[in-house]
Amino acid sequence: MKNTLFLLTSLFVLNSYSQEKKMWAKSIINQKAPELTVEKWLSEKPNTKGKFVLIDFWATWCGPCKRAIPDLNKFKTEFENDLIVIGISDESKDEINKLTSPKIEYYSAMDTQRKMYNLLEVRGIPHCVLIDPNGIVRWEGYPILTGFELTSKVIKDIIEKYKQ
Repeated sequence: MKNTLFLLTSLFVLNSYSQEKKMWAKSIINQKAPELTVEKWLSEKPNTKGKFVLIDFWATWCGPCKRAIPDLNKFKTEFENDLIVIGISDESKDEINKLTSPKIEYYSAMDTQRKMYNLLEVRGIPHCVLIDPNGIVRWEGYPILTGFELTSKVIKDIIEKYKQ
């Protein structure tokens, strides 16, 4: 009886604290990522071979997207030996270039035809996908979602687990 009561109490506590991660795109976690396709690189094209790749779908008009840029800049620097960070916007080059603050310090591309957005069925931004060197998605979602934030610790743990 005591063990049953403990088990029921534990399940209740775990259930009350657990929450499902909200997604604004099709989930492809632990699946092969689609081939990276962009219309035009606004920076030099990165060499992603053997690297983890963090793709951020964003727009200049999106407040949360702009709030995420400093963290993405930090990730680019903090994990520079293992991680390539790429921002992809569906806006024109002129619109993207108008954004001067915050400054994007990672790779940048445009996808006005929304090929990547459509493949992943992105319905809300910012949306990030972290891909391991074998092309498998290891993290996905809204990077500043409370309780599911994309942090340095999350990235570090993924790199340690999946580094070749």
